Amino acid sequence: MRNLRNVYRSTVLFDRTLPLTATAWDPVTDSLLCTFGPSKESPIIELKRSLDPERHSSKPPGTLSRNDFTQIASWDAPCPLPDLACDEVICLHYFTDNLTACLVLAGGDIVIVREQPLYGEDKIEIVGSVDAGITSAAWSPGEELLVLTTRAKTMLFMSRDIESVADITFTTEDLQASKHVSVGWGKSETQFKGKRAKALRDPTMPEKVDEGQLSPRDTGKVSVSWRGDGAYVAVNTIESGSRRVIRIFSRHGILDSVTEPVDGLEGALSWRPAGNLMAGVQRLADHIDIVFFERNGLRHGRFSLRLTHEEMETWGGDVGLKWNVDSTVLAVCFNDRVQLWTMSNYHYYLKQELMLWGLDYSGKAATIEWHPEQALRLAISSDKNLQNLEYIFRPSSGPNITPHDYGNVAVIDGRHLKLTPLRLSNVPPPMALHELELETNAVDVAFSQSNTRIAVLHEASITIFEWDTDPNPSKVPSIRLNIKTILSPGTYNRQICFYGDSDLLTLGSEHPGALIYHYPIDSVTRMPLVSRSYVHNPIAFGLSRSGHLYANNRLLVKNCTSFSVTRAHLIITTTQHLLKLIHISGVEELRVPLDEPENDERCRSIERGARLITVTPSSYCLTLQMPRGNLETIYPRALVLAGIRRSITSKDYKTAFFACRNQRVDMNILYDHAPQQFLSCIAIFIDQIKKIAHIDLFLSQLREEDVSETMYKETLRTPELLDAKESKNERSRFNGVLPPSMPGPSKVNRICDAFLAILQDRTSTNLQNIITAHVCKTPPDLEAGLLVVSQLMGKETELAEKAVEYICFLVDVNKLYESALGLYDLNLALLVAQQSQMDPREYLPFLRNLQEMSHLRKQYTIDNHLGRYAKALGHLHALKDFDELKAYVEKHELYKDALGLYRYEDDSLKAIMRLYADFLQSHSSFKEAGIAYEYLSDYESASEAYRAANLWRESLTCANTAQLPSPTIQPLARSLADSTAETKDYFSAATIHLDYLEDVETSARVFCKGYHFAEAMRIVSLNKRQDLLESVVDAGLVEALASTTELLADCKTQLAAQVPRLRELRTKKEEDPPYLEGAGATDIADNISLAPTSTSTTGGSLFTRYTNRTGTVNTSTTRKTSKNKRREERKRARGKKGSVYEEEYLVNSIRRLIERVNSVGDEVKRLTEGLLRRGMRERAGAVESVMGDVVDACRGCVEEVFLVGGYVGGEGADDGERPRGGDGVLWDSLEEKSGKREVPLVRQFERLSLLGA
Repeated sequence: MRNLRNVYRSTVLFDRTLPLTATAWDPVTDSLLCTFGPSKESPIIELKRSLDPERHSSKPPGTLSRNDFTQIASWDAPCPLPDLACDEVICLHYFTDNLTACLVLAGGDIVIVREQPLYGEDKIEIVGSVDAGITSAAWSPGEELLVLTTRAKTMLFMSRDIESVADITFTTEDLQASKHVSVGWGKSETQFKGKRAKALRDPTMPEKVDEGQLSPRDTGKVSVSWRGDGAYVAVNTIESGSRRVIRIFSRHGILDSVTEPVDGLEGALSWRPAGNLMAGVQRLADHIDIVFFERNGLRHGRFSLRLTHEEMETWGGDVGLKWNVDSTVLAVCFNDRVQLWTMSNYHYYLKQELMLWGLDYSGKAATIEWHPEQALRLAISSDKNLQNLEYIFRPSSGPNITPHDYGNVAVIDGRHLKLTPLRLSNVPPPMALHELELETNAVDVAFSQSNTRIAVLHEASITIFEWDTDPNPSKVPSIRLNIKTILSPGTYNRQICFYGDSDLLTLGSEHPGALIYHYPIDSVTRMPLVSRSYVHNPIAFGLSRSGHLYANNRLLVKNCTSFSVTRAHLIITTTQHLLKLIHISGVEELRVPLDEPENDERCRSIERGARLITVTPSSYCLTLQMPRGNLETIYPRALVLAGIRRSITSKDYKTAFFACRNQRVDMNILYDHAPQQFLSCIAIFIDQIKKIAHIDLFLSQLREEDVSETMYKETLRTPELLDAKESKNERSRFNGVLPPSMPGPSKVNRICDAFLAILQDRTSTNLQNIITAHVCKTPPDLEAGLLVVSQLMGKETELAEKAVEYICFLVDVNKLYESALGLYDLNLALLVAQQSQMDPREYLPFLRNLQEMSHLRKQYTIDNHLGRYAKALGHLHALKDFDELKAYVEKHELYKDALGLYRYEDDSLKAIMRLYADFLQSHSSFKEAGIAYEYLSDYESASEAYRAANLWRESLTCANTAQLPSPTIQPLARSLADSTAETKDYFSAATIHLDYLEDVETSARVFCKGYHFAEAMRIVSLNKRQDLLESVVDAGLVEALASTTELLADCKTQLAAQVPRLRELRTKKEEDPPYLEGAGATDIADNISLAPTSTSTTGGSLFTRYTNRTGTVNTSTTRKTSKNKRREERKRARGKKGSVYEEEYLVNSIRRLIERVNSVGDEVKRLTEGLLRRGMRERAGAVESVMGDVVDACRGCVEEVFLVGGYVGGEGADDGERPRGGDGVLWDSLEEKSGKREVPLVRQFERLSLLGA
């Protein structure tokens, strides 16, 4: 559905001295090489290069001559053949690699012209000659072979150096190369027309078979055309003067096939570069067809040139063909004009008809030369003029401004204009909703801003159509007026567009540039390849020929293939076959999404080669055309969400709701996008939606997640939106889900309550919605919904039954039955039970028994049946049956609830407390049990409970309070002393020995064991046991000194061994970067070698190469089982030397050492003070010195070991999901090493000044 739009056109007229005879492109400089002459009057040939149009801009149009071109060479070329009036340039080709032009002349000469000849080379050289003369010539696409056909019915294959490769003679035996069988399929003669029609004739035999009769206007022209890959070449000649035949040869000169006979086939031939078809011309009595052949010579389709009989006899006398380089456009050349045809969905469209100046109908067809690299650039030449043109493919679509965005698209097809509003009727091409007949061929078409007018530009006029789209957009447009365009001699109409709704602008081609003409009428579309956004600061978007898309002067993307602009988005397609939507804001704020269609809603994969046709924002859709021509309408998620957000902002909830419903968008966005606005507009929402089922649909889809922050996160970034996000509810901090700990009602309950507040006055019309709002709460408020039904039962029984039926549809009937029982409404419970699949023999006896009970007993029975034991306990309390209550409490462990019920009844409270204390005692909650017994003044039981809880103070206090005998207290105290000593609570153990067992010696010994030497000395002197100072205290000091010295020595040894080893590992890793980095560490076990065999090797593995150990490859090793996971965890904990876990093990080991040194600092200080007090100064100084050295060593290695201030990382696990099994253990290790390590603090050790420096 794309049209050809002209973006450049220049025309040069020549005098009659020497005619223009041939052209060729120089793709490096984008210039044309032209040959002038020879002619009957002069045998001179001039080779010239075209000038830049800006260099001769001062001359008026139509006055340029051949002298205004840069001349390369000129020479005399008399024709060697006497039957030719003058020589003729058959082929002109330019080689860009050596700046050489090759001319093939009809007289038989092959001439090379060098622009920059080397030393010893001639500028002009005849490199070959064919005595019989040359009828046609063509270079292969790779410029390796030259094919010539001669007047002697031969064909020559020549190399680049003009050396003969093959010499072929055309014979009648060539026609036997292909055995064609035509059965006439597809013709009317072979169609079934009933049993009486031609019953005796063989339906497989056509009535008429083509014999290859020559066209009456055949000029005898010979044509040569190469396939695009250069593998085959086709030659169109007359065989034996009776028929046209196309021979297909391989590049080695081997005949491959010939075409079947076709009546009226003429000499034009062009092989489509894509390689599938060859195009020829068939002239019949009443029309001219372009016919296609396959490589095997069989016919393959056709289309008519739509010429009248008069046109066939005048300017349609000689027809030429030429495909462009990418096979998208077929140029059909006539005597005074050129037509450009394109194909889509097997239909050929006439897109442009280019008129040539000053030509009569008696001359030969114009010559066309397509650019070899720029597919839509061409040069058209005749003996009197030269035109340089460039086109683009662009759909002619209407504006997409709502509400008039009908998706109107106009397709030009000669004198037919095909119109389709894609929003209303997606008619596949080549069909259309409307097809308008035009007086002349269309050049361009445009729509007005309101889509009510269509302007069609012709060669010399403009036709305005009125299209009344308001009542019925499918109404056929009608002609409003015709305008004759303002054209001066030498100008052409190129493009047209509306400005506003009442002004028309056309772009005309005038030498040396272009002019814009203004036609005021009573009607904005985009200028060609330029679009304008609808923001305060206008942005012009432009697409270059190379696919670069610009926003003003900023380059956005380099691989754009098509684009369109709406009020909110710039929509593009890329060469990676992606559709991208870019939010429109300021030029510098435009953000192109990454090529991640799976992660970004603004990016979507499309079919290869798809192009954007039109966008319809009001329908949230856009239309793409596939390479084969069919249309696809898609609904990009970003476009849909943009429309939904726009509707919510304007409070058009109906449009937003149905967009969510039709496009399967989560309806939570209706609230999440603007929560406060939605809560204030619920009445508007209900009035707009109206339908009860739709309101129920919305309520039933509510959930706690904030979809505007998760699945539909806004990708547009503007200051206003950022401020709004900051002021929004803090739910976004919890990934869009309101946590249970957050105060206030949840999102779902908040919305349901708001609906209930509005619907409470609309019970008659929205009863179903009220029930839905109750049931959809979190958790479902079934009781409130059933209360609504209960209120209806006494008023409108039929309505109540319908309500129960509906609520049973929403939730589990069994849960609903239990909720109805919980309301103690037996009639309601019966009504619900009747809607369920329950057996009446199950619930009817139960309900009948309940009916006979008293009110409190009925409530107790129901709550007990439903498992609501706390409520049932309350009913028992009201029944004043304390014995039954105690049994119920013990059965269901309702002690706390019972304590609350009897908090003001002291006797009952103590009875319950006793039960609770026994329960706690039996469940090993000894501390609480002891407190409970002590509350009940049962001190003996309390003492026992405290003893079990290892609470020696409370246990001994209760024992003394209970006035237990001394023989009972002594064992208790001794037991408590032993248990506290086992837990290394030496201070408490020593206190028990001193206070309760009156054993001063044992108490002092235990104090010394806990390094409490000062306390030991105090109790010894207090009890006047000076003898214990030497026997107990001094001995304790010596023992503590020995253990401390050994500990500190071990710490020094560990530091001396582990810090250098850690330094060595890190040094070798820096010297060998692949070590644990980039070598797939997460896939290689620590016992795997990198050697290519599975045997042991002395090279070491990736993780053992620095330890001179060997490793083996075990291909069956896996880390994905739980057994291997446990084994890997043991390896990690062990930190074997040379393994991948060694560095982590060393760092953690040094960390634990520092923590141990910090913990013994106070003990060493107390030890030093005790030694000095007892006169052991040397020993005190020694232990203090060792402690100081260890602390200094720890402080000195912290920075190196824990990389303080350095980079920690580079060897972490790859981004992605954590693997399972043993791989996960290694993952955790690498993550810990690459993460930020917490640096341990080394506590300061204060030395005693009495010991000196």
